[in-house]
Parts: sequence; C-alpha cells; structure tokens
Amino acid sequence: MSKNPNSSAQEQKPSAAKRIALLAAKNERIFHTKDLANLWLITNKNTLYTLLKRYTRLGLLHRIYKGFYSLVPLQEIDPVLIGSKALHQYCYLSTETILYREGYISQKVGFYSFISHKSGKFNVGDSFYKSRQLLDQYLFQTDGIIDVDGYKIATAPRAIADMLYFNSRFHFDKTVNWNEIKSLQQKIGYPFTPHRYKS
Repeated sequence: MSKNPNSSAQEQKPSAAKRIALLAAKNERIFHTKDLANLWLITNKNTLYTLLKRYTRLGLLHRIYKGFYSLVPLQEIDPVLIGSKALHQYCYLSTETILYREGYISQKVGFYSFISHKSGKFNVGDSFYKSRQLLDQYLFQTDGIIDVDGYKIATAPRAIADMLYFNSRFHFDKTVNWNEIKSLQQKIGYPFTPHRYKS
C-alpha cells in the first residue's frame, strides 16, 4: 500500500485548534503579530498573515488593530492590560490614574497614564492612553511597583514620586506623607523636592 508523500507533512502541520490552544496555554489573551510568529514558529510573513485573516474570519482571534490580536473581544479585556500590551515594552500604570484612584486628585482624567520608554498619546477602541518617558535609571527601579493581573502598577507613594519628577509643583488634593515620599525618592534616585516637604 503506497503512502501519500504529503501525509507526513500534513500530519506535522498544526491545526487551527492546536495553534489557538498554544496561545491559551500561555495565560495571555493579547498578542502582537511577532509574538504569534514566534509561538507558531512561522517565518513566512504571507503564511502568517493568511492564517491571521482566516482565524479572524472564523472568530478564533479578534483583531484589535493591525498587528495586534486577542483571544476574546476587546470589550471583555481590562483596558489597562490593553494599554500595557499596546506599548509592547516595560511599562507601569502611574501618575494621574493612580492618584485619582487613591484620592490624591479629585478630578478624573480621561486617559490611562503609563510610564515607559516612550512619550506619547494613543487610543485603542474607546480607551485613551498617555505614556510619559522615563530614563532607564529610574524606570527599572522597582520600589513601589507591583504586579496586578498581568501588568504593573505604581503604589500611591510611587505615583506621587513619579508625578513630582515630571512636575514638582503638581497639586495634590489629599494630605501626603512627605517623609515617605522623600525616602522613596532617595531609593529610586529621583531628585529631592524639598519645597514640598513639611517641616
């Protein structure tokens, strides 16, 4: 009985179900095109784009925008996670967003504020984002940064210290423990802001 010369190649070719299962096993829901190419071991761009188009049409993947895909619809994903993944580099949520959440500013801002290697504004769907650029010597100082649900956020003291670095005269609507902030500034390496400390 003759063998089909293409049978072994067909058997080795992963199915759509196997490829999606591989993504699900990563405990990630959002992927960039390069991530998918690496996970699926695909080097041919045309092959990758053909698969992405097919999987999107079948509802196996959801296209957020060009080069950015998710396993679930956009509205089912935490917008902070989306912003973090969209930046596609080391970043953390800080400044206005954290300060509002913790009561240090009373007026809600219309964007999620990140700190990363890059400066800029962008939106994904109905959510708006702002990223402030921070030097590596401060960015990778992890004092006051915690992991939450797949992304990093600043504690309130870290968000205050970050904001003072960018704007030393920023107004806070709630009493600040300045001794704690001064100590954190020293750990991070930020310049001190003595005019803000209470005697």
